[in-house]
Amino acid sequence: MTARHRGLALALLVTVQFVLVLDASIVNVALPSIGRDLHFDQADLSWIGNAYTLAFGGFLLFGGRIADLAGRRRMFVAGIALFTLASLGGGLAPNAGTLVAARAVQGLGAALAAPAALSLIMTLYAPGPERNRALGLFGAVAGAGGAAGAILGGLLTDWFGWEAVLFVNVPIGAAAVALAPVLLPEARDEHARGFDLLGAASVTGGLALLVYTLVDANDAGWDSAQTYGFGAAAVVLLAAFVVVEARVRHPLVPLGIFRGRALSGGNLAAILMTMAVFPMFFVMTIYLQQVLGYGPIKAGLSQLPVAVSMALGAGAGSQLVTRFGARAPLAGGLAITSAGLAWFAQLSAPGGYVADVLGPSIVMGIGGGIAFVAVTIAATAGASADESGLASGLINTTQQIGGALGLAAVVAVSTAATKDAFSGGERVPSVALNEGFQAGMLTSAGMAIAAGLAALLLVPGRPRDEPPPAAAEPVLVDDAPAGER
Repeated sequence: MTARHRGLALALLVTVQFVLVLDASIVNVALPSIGRDLHFDQADLSWIGNAYTLAFGGFLLFGGRIADLAGRRRMFVAGIALFTLASLGGGLAPNAGTLVAARAVQGLGAALAAPAALSLIMTLYAPGPERNRALGLFGAVAGAGGAAGAILGGLLTDWFGWEAVLFVNVPIGAAAVALAPVLLPEARDEHARGFDLLGAASVTGGLALLVYTLVDANDAGWDSAQTYGFGAAAVVLLAAFVVVEARVRHPLVPLGIFRGRALSGGNLAAILMTMAVFPMFFVMTIYLQQVLGYGPIKAGLSQLPVAVSMALGAGAGSQLVTRFGARAPLAGGLAITSAGLAWFAQLSAPGGYVADVLGPSIVMGIGGGIAFVAVTIAATAGASADESGLASGLINTTQQIGGALGLAAVVAVSTAATKDAFSGGERVPSVALNEGFQAGMLTSAGMAIAAGLAALLLVPGRPRDEPPPAAAEPVLVDDAPAGER
């Protein structure tokens, strides 16, 4: 495969990943319009986003292992086709229930496609500088997707209506389905035998229930019977999954994969990192609109600096990992991220964009871009070629769970601080809200520091006698039957 062919394949994969990531946030700005048109109850609007997150996070491990078994290109195409059809159905939805169901199917399609996309990059590029650059680009679009979703969501909703935030996926998805057989190789785990149905059911049910518990905890109450009951059920299902995997002949997730320090340490750092970073996009959107008084389009465009900074940070991150290994860039990126989040914790009311948003956006974006690349490389480096889909599913799963857990925690802290401000005599809503945002961002900064410590302690560095890798010719694994080539 020529370098140009690999470049086109990489462009396809990162474009699809960008769409999958931004779809978690692109609907946020459109929620008021959707609520009016489809007569949503205010309390139910959050499920337009939650349904996508729930299915995406719940089915990722399943999707990653199915990609290894059935073929990574095949599952990439199947996932994108399902995602595209669900996007079309969501844009045409006549009522609230249909839209929420379409969003859930979108999440399922994304869970099939995302791990296949990452594992295909690992198939296209051998370990070394080329793979690091490719993963750097992949990490850049994944990290910037949250900010890009807010920008595109505001523009599309204002220009064409809320349906456009779903319809925009259709031509992109159709093009991806058409191009994938031409540009992408097929690869699978040739040593796999059988499918662990019990393990798939227990881990999918456990993860989906855990995500549901987290995203609904602020509405149901953290000390409610629902939160305790569903949380306990999720833990029981996940514990049962571990027992099943230890005993079954052909496990969905061979537990031995976690013996690698890079993979296990990288996934722990990833869950803490996304707990810290993901809530920032939510807080920034609310702060810009409810404290600074920005409209949807202006609020979306105001997040452009963080998206650009993440892209620049990711480009630097891939070079740093090639030179120093994953640990140092990951810890350093997280230190910069924590500094940016601590700066965000100084938000003021009435405040100003340059003083309160622009500076910390750039700092946090650069640090987050470096860290996203380093953690992706660390969490996939210890997996064999046959298990690349599984490793890709794991890192995507930890990021989804981390995002849901971090958002739930930051919203809970912010809400409590805002209530305390009102009970203490504050009568200006924007000031009380701002105190909540400060507390939430300080919590995020603490989680970024914890992620950096995890990286330093658990992610292995490059051995002292190992030189930086030289450029290597990519090794393409193409084991498709002749009729599929």
